[in-house]
Amino acid sequence: MDKNKLNASGCKDLTAYEAIKKVEKDRKAEERFKKLLTAIFCMCELADFHVEGRITVKDKKTGKIWR
Repeated sequence: MDKNKLNASGCKDLTAYEAIKKVEKDRKAEERFKKLLTAIFCMCELADFHVEGRITVKDKKTGKIWR
């Protein structure tokens, strides 16, 4: 049994496990988004451009729309 599925008492707690798993997945998606924005701004800087407006992208893995 995966120890992450157990609570402090040693009992199985799948609700908490699923919630933690979702938070970790969201955190990873946010890190990927931040890396993407950094790359976009760096490319614009190298090409002597500046982003003026809002950038909207959709994550193909999670379906989340970032604005």
